[in-house]
Amino acid sequence: MNTMLRKSVLGIAGLAFTGGVFAGPVAAHADAHPVDTKPVAVSVQGAQSHIDLNDEQTANAKAIIAATKKAGLPERAAVISIATSLQESKLENLGHLGDANDHDSLGLFQQRPTSGWGTPEQITNPEYSTLAFLKGLKQVDGWESMPLTEAAQTVQVSAYPDAYAQWEQQATDIVAQHWNS
Repeated sequence: MNTMLRKSVLGIAGLAFTGGVFAGPVAAHADAHPVDTKPVAVSVQGAQSHIDLNDEQTANAKAIIAATKKAGLPERAAVISIATSLQESKLENLGHLGDANDHDSLGLFQQRPTSGWGTPEQITNPEYSTLAFLKGLKQVDGWESMPLTEAAQTVQVSAYPDAYAQWEQQATDIVAQHWNS
């Protein structure tokens, strides 16, 4: 790898780490106060990805929806949360993956204990990790009407900020299917 490319990659990784260190504690604990907001119609942007969900992934999607309702947030928050989890873990509640792991990232949202998201036990609890993500989302001004990938990236501080958009249609379909069930 040439020097300029290496410096760029290291610089991006450093920014992602620094963002995670500062953004993680922001979303450490979610409080549940009902909000009277109506879903915002947002058009899906870009090419879309789709995976077939197994029973575990479907249960995790339902857990995200339940936590979103518990937090008193609208369907749009569940769509953003599920799209984020589809990108981060394919809706799988991942434990430590050894060398395949991105630092110490865990759970549905690949949150990091060292960035203040919680303990490994908390982060791998679907309700806790979703409420932590949602607390961060609620702190993003205008999240309800901004593009999904921008809202998710502001909370997650990913090295791949545009990757969340590809899951918006599937996340929307999952929420539509399970919100009232």
